[in-house]
Amino acid sequence: MQLVNARDVKNVPGRPKTDKLDAVWLAKLTEKGMLRPSFVPPAPVRQLRDYTRLRIDLTRERTRYWQRLEKLLEDALIKVSAVASTMTAMSVRDMLEALIAGERDPHRLAGLARGRMRSKHAALVPALTGRFDAHHGVMARVLLNQIDALNAEIAVLDDQIDDQLAAITAAAPEEVSPEAEAGGATGQDAVQRLSEVTGIGVLTAQIIVAEIGVDMSQFPTAAHLVSWAKLSPRTLQSGAVLQGGRTGKGNPYLKGALGEAAAVAARTDTFLGERYRRLVKRRGKLKALVAVARSILVIVWNLLADHSVRYRDLGADHYVSRIDTQRRVRNHLSQLAALGYRVTVEPAA
Repeated sequence: MQLVNARDVKNVPGRPKTDKLDAVWLAKLTEKGMLRPSFVPPAPVRQLRDYTRLRIDLTRERTRYWQRLEKLLEDALIKVSAVASTMTAMSVRDMLEALIAGERDPHRLAGLARGRMRSKHAALVPALTGRFDAHHGVMARVLLNQIDALNAEIAVLDDQIDDQLAAITAAAPEEVSPEAEAGGATGQDAVQRLSEVTGIGVLTAQIIVAEIGVDMSQFPTAAHLVSWAKLSPRTLQSGAVLQGGRTGKGNPYLKGALGEAAAVAARTDTFLGERYRRLVKRRGKLKALVAVARSILVIVWNLLADHSVRYRDLGADHYVSRIDTQRRVRNHLSQLAALGYRVTVEPAA
């Protein structure tokens, strides 16, 4: 039995229209080897994928509850989010608990600040001056209870993910093909080495391992993996005219993780950050992020295809160091000559 893409079946001529004949036609196509089986990871990786996807969904749900809580505070004219860097800070939690308990004095509430937030006492006093009443306290308690429950469930999933990664490592000789066993990575080792890549943290590395597995024999080259993840835009050709098409939908969890990693890497002074800054000038932010995400996925494939390889950043000056200086000088001189200038070039002392 094979899991195939319906689009591949649709492109084969002679496809009948009834369900019975369609079933016979699918059986014949499978028998003749005209259908490509879709990528299905082994059972331990599928279980890991269920855990990571559920953790992502619960994390998003927790974020929605934090947003509801912030909206509730704004309704009570409490603007603590304008002073605190995040609503999840322990200082903010202490202030919320005091508000729910009945404390209304802004000076006492601001005195609950911890650490670096103590220096913001002057800004906290007006931010905590509002009309927080009993019904706000009831709603805030309900929202905080929901957040605490989600935190507990996410913590359980974190433990299950760590255990599942260890299980994948222990089951490597049986679950992984001989080719991948000789040159691939499994479980915790894969997460550790992927987390060394710019923009990829431990959580993102766990998501990547859960979505694509650790056996890169399923993807002969990095281009195959990039195409499967829908990070390579199609080329639309009509005669001599070439146009770039869309990348496609792909795996939303994998593309989301790679997109977050690309956004983080774009703000760093590294090779990936410089690649983003070079592309964003002429292609725009979104296309530049997709290009960086594709580069990250190529790095991931190379790390998983050979477990002896470690990530090494090429540096932000990688493009500059590879430039032919004489060619650049000639280009600048030709541009100045086109503007009507005559320039004499002398080496600097």
